[in-house]
Amino acid sequence: PFGDITARLLIVGLAPGMQGANRTGRPFTGDYAGDLLYATLLEYGFAKGTYQARPDDGLKLVDCRIANAVHCVPPQNKPLPVEINTCRQFLGANLATMPNLRAIVALGRIAHDTVLKPLNLKASQAPFGHGAVHLAGAFRLYDSYHCSRYNTNTGVLTTDMFRSVFAKVKADLD
Repeated sequence: PFGDITARLLIVGLAPGMQGANRTGRPFTGDYAGDLLYATLLEYGFAKGTYQARPDDGLKLVDCRIANAVHCVPPQNKPLPVEINTCRQFLGANLATMPNLRAIVALGRIAHDTVLKPLNLKASQAPFGHGAVHLAGAFRLYDSYHCSRYNTNTGVLTTDMFRSVFAKVKADLD
């Protein structure tokens, strides 16, 4: 994970990207998804500094932490159920060790589904949908389509759609 364990916001991605985090050692660093994510975090005050797609660029997260649902680069960017289930314990541990956690942004359906079990939610109680907000005890789970190049190039996710999720998070935490 990247960011302070005392943060109120946790962003859950899918898995390390082959050209991004797997290469650089920092989530979303060095790939297109990171360009959109970190620009948005900077815009809404969840990061400070300058993002230059390098782990030594000085970028710092503010009241925010980033983790992934799966810890290894999945073949063809599609993790197997056994990988998801094996890695869920690490995500659960992240949630349990964040004392001030209040908001979770799930980037994509796999991240959303992976977060449900540690929050003791059933899929029927919290169906995935871009822009949806689900209550889980003291937490709010915010859904977003993943900020991948594929989703943005095909129009599944626009920059404005992505920003709107973080605008909600910011308003709710302020």
